[in-house]
Amino acid sequence: MSSSLGTRVSAPPTSPVPSRAVAGVCAPGHGRALRATAVVRGLLSLAACAAGFSRTLPAQARPDVAATTVILVRHGERADDGSPDPGLSQAGEARARALAEALAGSRLAGIVTTQYRRTRLTAAPTAAAHGLEPVIVATSGGTAVHVRAVADTVLARFSGRTVLVVGHSNTVGGIVAALGGPRLPDLCDTEFSTMLVLVLRPGAEPSLVRARYGAEDPPPGSACARP
Repeated sequence: MSSSLGTRVSAPPTSPVPSRAVAGVCAPGHGRALRATAVVRGLLSLAACAAGFSRTLPAQARPDVAATTVILVRHGERADDGSPDPGLSQAGEARARALAEALAGSRLAGIVTTQYRRTRLTAAPTAAAHGLEPVIVATSGGTAVHVRAVADTVLARFSGRTVLVVGHSNTVGGIVAALGGPRLPDLCDTEFSTMLVLVLRPGAEPSLVRARYGAEDPPPGSACARP
């Protein structure tokens, strides 16, 4: 498959997530680009807010407020080695470490990658830090089939918990939509720092937060200008 939530966390301005993607007073960020570490703290606030609301209801009317939190990133920068399945460049390896650092405070229950080395290597430091074995969802069958398979895996295996998905520039947005979030454009070819955090709560609209982590991306080419 064509791939077109530095060791520091950065938050340069970015195009906002559509306003309908952020619902409810508990949603952090309201579409602004946040530091990835701030997103982790925001996830805890979301859970506390939902739990507090539930406690105000009569017992028989309390919904199941366990949120499914899906953190989506693209793989790190590819190595230019001419192989059909390249690994990561030095910049990509640094980004993989930055991802683990950004998610150090999260309670990940699982990680989903594709079969390609660049996604598995991007997830590796985070997997090691959390003691997790990534679930591989192959890209066979085309993009539409793949994004549906990833969404089904997330909902079947990690419902009510937090999961990291490492995908590709042309799958991250599709996975968000397959999980019930808004439709987003593919990531630009030079875009590696974007982290999307989709929070799914029963009976509520999905909440989507856009963050940045690791080294800043170079400016996108004119063919990938954001509105």
